[in-house]
Amino acid sequence: MSIFWPRIMLTLLIISTTPPRLDGQLEEQWCIADEQTPDEELQMALDWACGAGGADCSMIQMNKPCYYPNTVRDHTSYAFNSYFQRFKHKGGSCYFRGAALITELDPSHNSCHYEFLP
Repeated sequence: MSIFWPRIMLTLLIISTTPPRLDGQLEEQWCIADEQTPDEELQMALDWACGAGGADCSMIQMNKPCYYPNTVRDHTSYAFNSYFQRFKHKGGSCYFRGAALITELDPSHNSCHYEFLP
């Protein structure tokens, strides 16, 4: 009986750490701003993500495809996702002090494309 216990635990560990799959593919996930987070908190998170965080925020600048809608929430969602996609395999997360959440619905709109990196 004792020889099976380590095998069962190893199997459960592998299953619990395996990314979700759909037809053999990784499920696409994006990181966006939580609707419940106040704009003041989002602005601080946006400033960090586009600064020290290393997100690519060039597409949310004026006259760029993701500038509109010109809201803190929309710009923050784009920055959160940029950070998440760039750093998710290097220890980065979609947390931002509780201001963000993961979605499996592509938040891209019009000419604004939210990046997804497997």
